[in-house]
Amino acid sequence: MRAKNMVSSLSRRRFYDPDGKELFRHEGFFSREDILGKWKELGYDFTANVNGSASLPQIERWEPARTDDRPRDQVCYMCDGDIDSKTVVIVKSDKGDVRMCGPHCYFIMYSCLTEDKTDFEKKVSVTDWTTANLVSATEAVFLYGQDETTGKPWTKAFVDRADATKDQTASGGNILALKALQQKELSHRCGFCDRACYPQDAAEVIVDGGLRTWGCCSHCAIGVAARTGKDIEVRERDRLTGDPVTVKTLNGSIASLDPVAAVAWFGMRKKPDGSWGSAGCFHQGFFTGVENLKEWLKENPHETGKLISIHQALSDKMKLSPQQISKACKIGECSPK
Repeated sequence: MRAKNMVSSLSRRRFYDPDGKELFRHEGFFSREDILGKWKELGYDFTANVNGSASLPQIERWEPARTDDRPRDQVCYMCDGDIDSKTVVIVKSDKGDVRMCGPHCYFIMYSCLTEDKTDFEKKVSVTDWTTANLVSATEAVFLYGQDETTGKPWTKAFVDRADATKDQTASGGNILALKALQQKELSHRCGFCDRACYPQDAAEVIVDGGLRTWGCCSHCAIGVAARTGKDIEVRERDRLTGDPVTVKTLNGSIASLDPVAAVAWFGMRKKPDGSWGSAGCFHQGFFTGVENLKEWLKENPHETGKLISIHQALSDKMKLSPQQISKACKIGECSPK
């Protein structure tokens, strides 16, 4: 029997020097980063005008551009945002009161805890929207609604249901008990670190096979590839403009980046031992280009960290062990404050 000719669908690449001598050949997927790395290994550096490599400018900030002189009790433990006196949430801990700007940051913190959470809500006080007085979270009801423009949820706490009903008439929303609010707040979780998030704030992640999940920040979104071991597509937004940034991976490498000039900011903070680590999910971001990052840094003078390529952001995540991934963003495990 005569064998039929078989045509391979795998892509093939051959590398030649200027004289036509073959230097290297490869069959199968080869990412842009791998191609550039191989050329550099062979003695030809084509990275001068290509993003994701040494061509990126060095943008680092290890000291804030402006001193943060806000009283510490007015700064949210989770997001570092300002605390509104009408929405503050306080959690009693062995090290003192932990103050947060609102219920959502509280539930983010709750989702990051590794301790036994039985009766944890008894440690929590919320602020009554009507009187601005602190009350036990277990004694409050919550008015839960969504902004009609952004779709982002908002929450107000009331000790008196009649006050909640009155506000509901003017503001809309639904009145929920604490357990029902908790169920809503924890319904969307980051596909990398399992932190609670709002889809309106998060990056959408599409995992090979059709599964859709979220990344609570751009770096956690790209980390879904490491946690699942699968190819992913990340649909993120520029931190400055909201313009789309789309990243696709293949076999643990960047397969495509749109726009190709997109870069990442790795927010970092000095730890008590003097070393530097991640500043947390609220301080990470993707940008469509370097100029947008520079403008964002002007608008956020307290941020510290450095510019990295999105290729490096993925590479750093792919190097994590399963044990390290399991501790990601966990309070007391990841980057304790």
